[in-house]
Amino acid sequence: MPALKDLVQKKEPLCGGHRACSGCGAPIVVRQILLASKEPVVVTCATGCLEVVSTIFPYTAWNVPFLHNAFENAAATCSGIEAAFQALKRKGKTKAEHINFVAFGGDGGTYDIGFQSLSGAMERGHDMLYVCYNNEAYMNTGIQRSSATPKGANTTTAPAGKVQAGKKQFAKDLTEIMVSHDIPYVAQASIGNWRDLTSKAEKAFSIRGPKFLNVLQPCRLGWGFAPAQTPEMARLAADTCFWPLYEVVNGEYKLTYKPKVKKPVVEFLKSQDRFRHLFKPGNEAILESIQKETDRRWEKLLKKCGETQ
Repeated sequence: MPALKDLVQKKEPLCGGHRACSGCGAPIVVRQILLASKEPVVVTCATGCLEVVSTIFPYTAWNVPFLHNAFENAAATCSGIEAAFQALKRKGKTKAEHINFVAFGGDGGTYDIGFQSLSGAMERGHDMLYVCYNNEAYMNTGIQRSSATPKGANTTTAPAGKVQAGKKQFAKDLTEIMVSHDIPYVAQASIGNWRDLTSKAEKAFSIRGPKFLNVLQPCRLGWGFAPAQTPEMARLAADTCFWPLYEVVNGEYKLTYKPKVKKPVVEFLKSQDRFRHLFKPGNEAILESIQKETDRRWEKLLKKCGETQ
């Protein structure tokens, strides 16, 4: 498990001066994960918030080798680089023993547009780590709904109004979909628990083969909360079991955080503008359905982890 005193002495993978929003969690995701790597890293990044704010031509905020690619193919690009490295090793044309190849993509570029690329790279078994910085909507292009957007959230393409009360569907469970690929390591984490996240990143880097990390990254713009509350939003998601923290190592489930007192999901929802309409009269059934589905998924996860309530 990485020690904080050791992490703070390592060279920052992302320098200051990037143009992320105040309170943005994406740079936190990058720092916490890449600082956990003991070997050199090479990063690919899908088009999205992280790429846009960190690589505005002719500048870059990256202190590691970085390649920007299209919205849909971060995993394919990363797998190609990893394959090229393996070829160089076989031909004796590189002295490097190991490099950690990391692909970053938002939920739009991971759950939706980039899913085929991600699934293919994992199925082929490339030695790489894919990280989804999940802010639960297409935030970079105007806060449109994605398949990671929670039920009831107000977005520009699933607006809350007279016709509907935000998005009608529950979020797709991509973490479980990645588990079904039968890869060595899959985990769900958040920026609200740095020790849990860096420990999972360190474990992922220690395993050879395809790995996947789904990291909840609260977006103060799209979610609607004060910039200073970003880590607290992530902690609330875990304390309400709206976003459980767990890992799956070679098919074995392990819960890595269990709240001492499971808070009602409304504690998480009421702190964000995107769910504000749900607390108006007439939307009680939607709140009830969100709580019921959160409980169902949590209880299912507990059984898989061999845990009890």
